[in-house]
Amino acid sequence: MQGTKFKEFIKEREETFNKDTELKQYLVNFVGEQKELKEEDEVTVEMIVEVMAEEFPEFVLSVAEENFLRGYDQALSDFEFFKDINENGSTENIKRKT
Repeated sequence: MQGTKFKEFIKEREETFNKDTELKQYLVNFVGEQKELKEEDEVTVEMIVEVMAEEFPEFVLSVAEENFLRGYDQALSDFEFFKDINENGSTENIKRKT
């Protein structure tokens, strides 16, 4: 991940989000209480991840593991795709895994 993209990724975690479901509202309320936020303070995704990591590390670890494995699988797929391009010199007969 390039430096700029990584910074954008981190910045997105600091933004607020739509609280349009019961679960989101519950998490916002729970995190707000855990962080002892004032009523007018906003809860961010980053705050929710921090609290979830403290309160329910098994869940966060499971999500992180799945994300890692999906990324690893995609990297292998991309490697095979570009290896075939290099060997065949064309993408015409190559089926890309999606």
